[in-house]
Amino acid sequence: MSNKLKIGISIGDVNGIGLEVIIKTLSNPAILNYCTPIVYGHTKVSSFHRKANNLGDFSFNVINHANQAQLKKANMINCWEEDVKIELGKITETGGKYALLSLERATADLVNGDIDALVTAPINKHNIQSETFAFPGHTEYLQEKSGSKDVLMFLISENLRVGVVTGHIPVKDVPTAITKEKIVSKLKLINESLKKDFWIEKPKIAVLGLNPHASDNGLLGTEEADIITPAIQEAYDKGIICFGPYPADGFFGNGSYKKFDAVLAMYHDQGLIPFKTLAFHNGVNYTAGLKFVRTSPDHGTGYDIAGKDLADSTSFTEALFSAIHIVRNRREQEDLLSNQLRGGGKVVETQFDIKDDAS
Repeated sequence: MSNKLKIGISIGDVNGIGLEVIIKTLSNPAILNYCTPIVYGHTKVSSFHRKANNLGDFSFNVINHANQAQLKKANMINCWEEDVKIELGKITETGGKYALLSLERATADLVNGDIDALVTAPINKHNIQSETFAFPGHTEYLQEKSGSKDVLMFLISENLRVGVVTGHIPVKDVPTAITKEKIVSKLKLINESLKKDFWIEKPKIAVLGLNPHASDNGLLGTEEADIITPAIQEAYDKGIICFGPYPADGFFGNGSYKKFDAVLAMYHDQGLIPFKTLAFHNGVNYTAGLKFVRTSPDHGTGYDIAGKDLADSTSFTEALFSAIHIVRNRREQEDLLSNQLRGGGKVVETQFDIKDDAS
């Protein structure tokens, strides 16, 4: 019991479905056999959502610091004192303000090592903007807090993993944002994550083209020949087993993705549309390349169904268990490598060896 991981949870926009899926997940007492959850928010706000969604008599154990968390209870840290005006389904300044207060407190504990991982409920990328949050989303914010040189938006499920070269940028800016160096960096992050976080010994990675039909041998663009193919070759020469570029439509349509451990898409919608089509209810958004572990459900704030007891908590539950799984994999690998070093001063190459961390 004393070895159970402390998993921090930020509540997201208070007018969305974040607290609904959090409460639905933590209402299952079996969850407490696997981790000690610590939610960063306020009990009054959680009570409002519990009553609005008819979620029974669920309650949190209130604590002031993560080190006070009780093992067999769902814990909550109150991150503010004032009353909050909740307007379910509406985009308000209040929704962004308290989403940020929750995220800031949880991230501070994560960076300090007071919690073992962070699961983030959905935010609205517009109303959360402030003097202390000028980022396109969680990924970029946590990258700065981690001090990582590069990170990867990595959508994961049991049968499909998709990373993206470019994330939250306008489509018109995608072609100029794609460089050989960036593709190689993302491939390195995927390769390292598959080995370190998922224990895949020799991962195989597919790389998608940018243009329709991967340019049809230059007929529909030159990025494949000038940038993507040279990047794949450079990564392959560095020991990363990667292939492509593949036309995105046929690649997913004919099931080719099943032959690979992960797929690298060139831009957000190219990767996320097929992922959410194939794994919407159990998909997880994982940020690879951080010094700590962060996951989130693969859906948004769900304003249209907030307060109606319609939100499916499966993706959030999967995000929670993915965080637990990845932390345990990382720690077990560290123990294995540490034991190798203590055993004779020479590290013997095994399936758990990883390359230098790009971040």
